[in-house]
Amino acid sequence: MFTMPSMSQIASTFGQPESFAPGSWLRQRRQPLDSVLYLESGSVMLGVGQDSAMRHQLGQVEGPTWLDAAFALQERPSCLDMQAQTAGRIYIIPLARFLSSVAELAPAVQHLLKDLARAYCSQTELAVSRLAQDAEARCAQWLLNHASPGGNGNALHVTLKARKRLIAAQLGIAPETFSRVLRQLREHGLIAGRGNVIELPKPGALEVLALG
Repeated sequence: MFTMPSMSQIASTFGQPESFAPGSWLRQRRQPLDSVLYLESGSVMLGVGQDSAMRHQLGQVEGPTWLDAAFALQERPSCLDMQAQTAGRIYIIPLARFLSSVAELAPAVQHLLKDLARAYCSQTELAVSRLAQDAEARCAQWLLNHASPGGNGNALHVTLKARKRLIAAQLGIAPETFSRVLRQLREHGLIAGRGNVIELPKPGALEVLALG
């Protein structure tokens, strides 16, 4: 048998917490981790942000809790953006010191923490990847909804009458996500054409994609 340590006691050994205001970005995804965040108080949204707002919220946590310790234990960047929903206080712990403290725990505790971290990271990354799949489905459905038949037996086509940024906003995705999805559809032969006219040579395949 072993005893789990008090997480708040561990965090408090690293100094004093810092205050943050509502709307503050505490962590942005895919950035290399050089610190670990322990939320002493306050509420934080977890998800995928865009244009200073949380575009897709996957969860919400309240202190006291670790925010990104699982990613730190796996030595990988967080796949989540973290935005403060309320005011609060947070410990910003240097990564090296955090890992050094974990290494001082009993081996059984270390193995348990790393197993839990691995499972959490895998599930979270799967949830974020499904957002990308959802974006593909929405783009495919939008193309089908705006398609017009071509003359002389030509394939269906879509004429973009608005800027891609506005279309992306209608779909609830980032402009760069919309451009990436169009590029992927083009690479797979599901769309063709250049400029403002997009041809749909395989509408059946787009329908399958739209169903998710």
